[in-house]
Amino acid sequence: MTTDPPGRALPEVAGHGGPDTRAELTQLLRASGHGDEEAFAKLYDVTAPRVFGLVLRVLRDRAQAEEVTQEAFLEIWRTSPRFDPARGSALGWLMTIAHRRAVDRVRSAQAQTRRDTAYEESRRAPAYDVTAEQAHQNLEAGVVREALRELTRVQREALELAYFGGLTHREVADRLDLPLGTAKTRIRDGLTRLRDTLGADR
Repeated sequence: MTTDPPGRALPEVAGHGGPDTRAELTQLLRASGHGDEEAFAKLYDVTAPRVFGLVLRVLRDRAQAEEVTQEAFLEIWRTSPRFDPARGSALGWLMTIAHRRAVDRVRSAQAQTRRDTAYEESRRAPAYDVTAEQAHQNLEAGVVREALRELTRVQREALELAYFGGLTHREVADRLDLPLGTAKTRIRDGLTRLRDTLGADR
């Protein structure tokens, strides 16, 4: 089928007329599958209120529900040749397509929200690591630099990144190409030795 369905104005949710028995809906859908635009127009008029009602319950937004309902009927028109009455009712087939479309729209909106949130968070300045923050509050930088000379090279390197660079443990690990646990150990051991050295100097 290559033609688009005839344009239709979306009916209100409540109230509909015309044939709506299982057999009649099946006949209309199968005729639509053979390119019968009149049959599809009747099918649309009869089932659109129910389809729209289902979509609206999922989306809770009338404008979006109208849009998704139209998308659902476009898909129904294009895929109607695949309808098999042996596998279920015509109305059930229509509602399944509409429900899937509505759920897809919800998931798409949720995914966009997650992307927006992640983007905003990535733009924020990273918070200082607790270790670096405490060291900055409790130890004078000049005294600390002197004491740093008593540390091993690897301890000093990790601690300087955390203390003077304001990096988190994860960022220190990434900068030094180390496992996170190793970076934490070096920072912790360096702080322990630093405190011991500073305590001995007092």
